[in-house]
Amino acid sequence: MRVRDLLAPGAPRLRLLAAEEELDRQVSGVMTTDLHDPGRYLHGGELVLTGMLWRSAPADSERFVRTIAAGGAVALAAGEAEVGPVPEDLVEACRRHRMPLLAVPDDIAFGTVTEFIGRQVSADRAADLAALVDRHRLLVSAAGGGGLDAVLDLLGGDLDLDCWVLTPTGGVIAGPADRLTAEDRDQLVRAHLAAQRQRRRPPHRARLAGGAYSLLPAAASAEDEAPQVGSALADWVLAVAGDVTEWTTKRQQLAENLARLVAAERQRRDEGRRLRRRLADELLALLRRDADPAEISRTLYASSAMAARYENPEPKSPAQEASWLVLSAEGTGLPDGMVRSVLEEALGGTTDRALVAGAGHGAVVVLPALDSPVPADTLRELLAPLEAGLGSEGRITLGVSAPASEAGGLRGALEEARHARRIAAARVGRVCVAGPEELASHVLLLAAVPDEVRRAFRSRLLDKVIAYDIEHQADLVRTLEAFLRSDGSWTRCAGQLHVHVNTLRYRIGRIEELTGRDLSRLEDRVDFYLALELA
Repeated sequence: MRVRDLLAPGAPRLRLLAAEEELDRQVSGVMTTDLHDPGRYLHGGELVLTGMLWRSAPADSERFVRTIAAGGAVALAAGEAEVGPVPEDLVEACRRHRMPLLAVPDDIAFGTVTEFIGRQVSADRAADLAALVDRHRLLVSAAGGGGLDAVLDLLGGDLDLDCWVLTPTGGVIAGPADRLTAEDRDQLVRAHLAAQRQRRRPPHRARLAGGAYSLLPAAASAEDEAPQVGSALADWVLAVAGDVTEWTTKRQQLAENLARLVAAERQRRDEGRRLRRRLADELLALLRRDADPAEISRTLYASSAMAARYENPEPKSPAQEASWLVLSAEGTGLPDGMVRSVLEEALGGTTDRALVAGAGHGAVVVLPALDSPVPADTLRELLAPLEAGLGSEGRITLGVSAPASEAGGLRGALEEARHARRIAAARVGRVCVAGPEELASHVLLLAAVPDEVRRAFRSRLLDKVIAYDIEHQADLVRTLEAFLRSDGSWTRCAGQLHVHVNTLRYRIGRIEELTGRDLSRLEDRVDFYLALELA
């Protein structure tokens, strides 16, 4: 039974004095006491009946309410037969501790209240025990048939229990999405990630404007494995309307079993993702070796065909896709492979055609262009909730390319995304994203140049200078960089390097001798600048 049932027709005539917002708490029993410190005798879930004989001064009310709240009591009923009306200091203490306070009139015996609660709790337990076995059988049956939505529909229709399965970025895997706003989902996943990062024991609790919610992890790893630091960033979250800790033991077991069932579904889904990961790794290998566009197109077509099996009768060819984006990501303070898993979950609600490749602390994503004027802003907003789960050392940086209209342009888009990621890495924040609109025009130009051309250009200008530095420790490359940053000003450059102007002139002369270039000419300065950018 719930606390509010004590105020329903047919219940003893009690008056509510405080904490109206907590009336949905589950009552598991009654404890009658006038002890000053009854906490040691509480097990959780009790309604405490008291004649207030423990109160000799206003300060006693705060101490008593604090004690029963810590002991897990769900409500306090104060009898007015011995000491008269409930004092205001007790009302205020119950408000501070969010403890429902009920006044028991002097003509209502404590035995009447105890007997009523006993009957209600016994009836609830009998109903639970009679139905739970069948509930579990139906859950297993639903999981094997219609998936998670069938399970959650069963709970919602049969038990009036709203549940959702969410991604760490607030996407809805299953559950009644229309009953939870995007803002509410954002708050729930942030609360869950923060609690997981602090290694608090689940279920985690969160309170929104619509009421209390319980949050349970549905980890992708096996239960007997120790969770890795940051693993919650890629795990699903089971959100349940209500405070699970106030439920009966049997109902709590139902929620725990549901979390295990969600985790099993997640593992099954991950098994089916292996082929897609292989395609993603193959595509990244093709891009790194600047493969023929026809090979890249075949891999993209295979990816589209795989997605079409689930939503469209015919896969789209690469030519039918309007354009493609490339993302380059890096994680700091996270386990190997975690960034890849995080992006797979985060992008799953955006498109089913994303190919996420990579190993170690990095990842590369190729996906159809997003329907957004500034894709980097969309991705930044999408990944923002993950900040709550990143510890003091954890960080994710992401670079986004401009759309590539054909498979042959993906190699340049990859370079562009890497340059953008370096810009993101230079910023302050746990999750940083940069897009092509933040890149200088020469960076975009270099990104589109084939690898072998860029290597030949850089080698022709800098190889002799680098070799001279290695042999003589002459610091010529650093001198060249400083000279170009100073716009060819001898005085400013010498000051930055803390050397005499004559020393600087000697070093620049040596560079000119080694390369056959003239650093007083704008054209040669531009060439050297671009060669250094390719380093």
